[in-house]
Amino acid sequence: PAPQAGRELAPRANLTTAENPWPLRLLSTKIEEYVARMSQVWVEGQIVQLNRRPGAGMAFLTLRDAEADVSMSVAVYSRVLDAIQSRGAGLAEGARVVVRAKPTFWTKRGSLQLQADDIRTVGVGDLLARIEQLRRILAAEGLFDAERKRPLPFLPRRVGLICGRQAKAKDDVVVNARLRWPGLPFEIREVAVQGARAVPEVTRALTELDADERIDVIVIARGGGAVEDLLPFSDEGLVRSAAGARTPLVSAIGHETDCPLLDLVADYRASTPTDAARRIVPDLAQETVGLDSARERMRALITSRLQAEQSALDQLRARPVMADPTVIVRDHMGELERERERMRRALGHRLSLAAADLRAERARLTALSPQGVLDRGYAILRTPGGKVVTGAEQIKKGDLIEGVLASGRLVAQVVGATKPRAQPSQPSEPL
Repeated sequence: PAPQAGRELAPRANLTTAENPWPLRLLSTKIEEYVARMSQVWVEGQIVQLNRRPGAGMAFLTLRDAEADVSMSVAVYSRVLDAIQSRGAGLAEGARVVVRAKPTFWTKRGSLQLQADDIRTVGVGDLLARIEQLRRILAAEGLFDAERKRPLPFLPRRVGLICGRQAKAKDDVVVNARLRWPGLPFEIREVAVQGARAVPEVTRALTELDADERIDVIVIARGGGAVEDLLPFSDEGLVRSAAGARTPLVSAIGHETDCPLLDLVADYRASTPTDAARRIVPDLAQETVGLDSARERMRALITSRLQAEQSALDQLRARPVMADPTVIVRDHMGELERERERMRRALGHRLSLAAADLRAERARLTALSPQGVLDRGYAILRTPGGKVVTGAEQIKKGDLIEGVLASGRLVAQVVGATKPRAQPSQPSEPL
């Protein structure tokens, strides 16, 4: 519902409701009053835009945070800029400055800006001191350790290149790399390599290329410059992004005497973009020569080995036994025949002994067998019931008995039987 005219407004923001809201002008006024109570503050940033019209009493610049994507408009009287220039410290886009300013709020536009009354440039010495302090911190974390360095691929499928727009460093890398390995594919990101936009653009390009699975190595190339021009490549955020990249990284930022922190965290530090080109790919001509040389060495080794084996084979064939291989067979056949004869004699002897033993055992068995007894003239007498007669008391006169002879049988009638006499008892021996 629309607020009613003449109603009492809430005294504080937390007391407003949908039925009793603040008008926008009141909120803008409240913000202006709050900002007006803020004191002056010294802030540091980088100038990304400077607008100063000739004859105007006020100049405007845009100040950006050195590490984050945060910016704010700053209004400054022209006399302040004149005083800075009189001290020989001219301002330009990309310069690091510290500003003493008071926050102000424009109620009509609802915008916050800074009203500056003093601006000072940050000296290169101060920046280098901060970089040195950051270097010690990152080194203590192990980001520069040799164990973290990854080997560059021998022959990358695709190379990611981050370089300046229309920069010579781009041609130094691409042309020299393709001279070494023709047709090498590149994925190129042209970015700002100095000034306020350098850090976010380089970081974004690095993130994009690192996420590309086709890219096997990334090169960041600039090709030297003044110390202050290389400051973005010592930015903590950029250095940490490089340390966290999964793709091997080559830094080709400065010359031999330059050493931004990106050089220390990269997997390989190239002295120049041309040096980077030599490091990321092999030289096709040299590799071809090397392959030809290796092929010749391999051919020579194989030929030498074949010749040695052929010589050994020829020597083996020259032996008498190889001229007539049946000699070996004949020698072994003679030995085999002699062994067979010895076995035959030994077996015949053993069989003769066994046969003699068998005849003796047979003779003993024959002598003890009932048939042997019958053969000697004895007979076995049996009653008609089949009982063997062993004594005269078993039969009486007139009984029929059967006699088993060595050959045949007979039946006889007992005409008389004599019973055996009783044996006299033997006297016992005296004890």
